[in-house]
Amino acid sequence: MKGIVCREIGRFELVRDLPEPEPQPDHAIVRVKRVGICGTDLHAYRGNQPFFTYPRILGHELAGIVEQIGGNAAGLSAGDQVSVVPYLHCGRCVACRRGKTNCCTGMKVLGVHVDGGMRERIAVPVSHLIATPGLSPDQTAVLEPLAIGAHAVRRSGLAAGETALVIGAGPIGLGVMALAKRRGARVIAMDLSEDRLAFCRSWADVDRTVNALQEPLAAVAELTGGELPTVVFDATGSAQSMADSFQYASHGGTLVFVGLVKTDISFHDPEFHKRELTLMGSRNATKEDFGLVLEAIADGAVDVGRFVTHRASADGMIASFESWLAPESKVIKAMVEW
Repeated sequence: MKGIVCREIGRFELVRDLPEPEPQPDHAIVRVKRVGICGTDLHAYRGNQPFFTYPRILGHELAGIVEQIGGNAAGLSAGDQVSVVPYLHCGRCVACRRGKTNCCTGMKVLGVHVDGGMRERIAVPVSHLIATPGLSPDQTAVLEPLAIGAHAVRRSGLAAGETALVIGAGPIGLGVMALAKRRGARVIAMDLSEDRLAFCRSWADVDRTVNALQEPLAAVAELTGGELPTVVFDATGSAQSMADSFQYASHGGTLVFVGLVKTDISFHDPEFHKRELTLMGSRNATKEDFGLVLEAIADGAVDVGRFVTHRASADGMIASFESWLAPESKVIKAMVEW
């Protein structure tokens, strides 16, 4: 079986004799059709992904076709197209018992803690498969990154009519914007790149944009009549941005850290208390969030065609990967076809 292994920092290897996945009870064998490349994969390649060891088969944004499956309550059959929920939770810990499977204490994420889907076939628990009839393979693969945005929006409690600021216009931030707009919020996008901000306007239909290099606090204050946004999402994965993000939330507002950074974050406590801010972390997503995104795509509210900007075959991915890291490539979402 063919697959791509990240042997060490900065080195992929195309392997043609990987062992085939073995059938297990309550699992399905899925033939991989698409693998989306995300920030986690980029960080793993560069060596700054937390909780990561090498060698590792990357890939957790997956679309595939069920090849083998036994009887199951989900009604899945061989030949069904599926999206994979890559967060393998234990089902027993304090978080799982409360339905927060996305932050299981023993979480193992495909492509991070265990080998992922950058290979021809993979064994997946049936409980972690979602049928996607009527969706394309690309649409199926991007359910996962967009579900992270959907989870952040749902967790924040953002309501129709509120103003949300989304800092960071990468794939995750764009997902937050699109799902916040779908919920009826007024959305302000902030980023360092004018090209990215233009994409926020045309793709996510955000209401206003702010360049983070041009007195952003004054600009956000002006756009909100001095009150500031009631919900702020930071999807940058930048420690400096996350530390600065406290200043953008209104009194009584909520700040959601969607991005992950491998360091400490500090903030000024008197200002935090004065505003009685709510600080949240948002990790991964649940099946409910996948369902919300599936509906949004099926309704035509999310344009996956323009979201996927770069692609490569499995044989050509290694040669393309370095170029995807360069800002001038203007990658939104790169997709590997298997």
